[in-house]
Amino acid sequence: MTAARGYLLAAAIFVVDQLVKLWIIAGVGLQAKGSINLLPVLSLTWVENRGVSMGLLQADGAKERWILTGVTALIAAGVAWWMRKETNRIDILALALVLGGALGNIVDRVRFGYVVDFVHVHVGTWSFYVFNVADAAITIGVAILLLRAFFERKPAAAE
Repeated sequence: MTAARGYLLAAAIFVVDQLVKLWIIAGVGLQAKGSINLLPVLSLTWVENRGVSMGLLQADGAKERWILTGVTALIAAGVAWWMRKETNRIDILALALVLGGALGNIVDRVRFGYVVDFVHVHVGTWSFYVFNVADAAITIGVAILLLRAFFERKPAAAE
C-alpha cells in the first residue's frame, strides 16, 4: 500500500464513520431513544463522549473541548506526515485507520462538542465501553502498530 492509497483509505473510513453517525442521529433517532437492543450482547446506546478513548480526560467546558480538539488535530497531522514518509505497507494501513478515525472524531467535536458513540457490547452485568466506527478504526490501527513494534524481528547489526 502506498501513502496515496493510505490517504484514500483514511478518507473512506472518515466518510463511513460520518455516514453511520448521520444514520444513527437522523435515521434511527438514537439520541431520543437512548438505547436499542439488537442482540443479547449488543445494543445501540447513545453516548456523548466529551473525553478521549474510553471517556478519559473529560473536556466538559468550551476551553477544554477546543484544547482536546486541537491536540487531536495535531496528532492527526503527525500521523498524516508519518504516513507520507512510511514505506511499510502494513504500517501505512495502520496509520490510515488511525488517521481516518481521528478525523471522524475531530469533526464530531467541532460540530457537536462531543464524539457520538453508539456501539455497546455487553454480557450480563459486564459492559464494554460504548464506541463508534472511528474508535474501532483507531483501535485496530494502533493494535497493528503495536504488534509490529513488539513482534517484528529486526536484522542483527553487523559486528
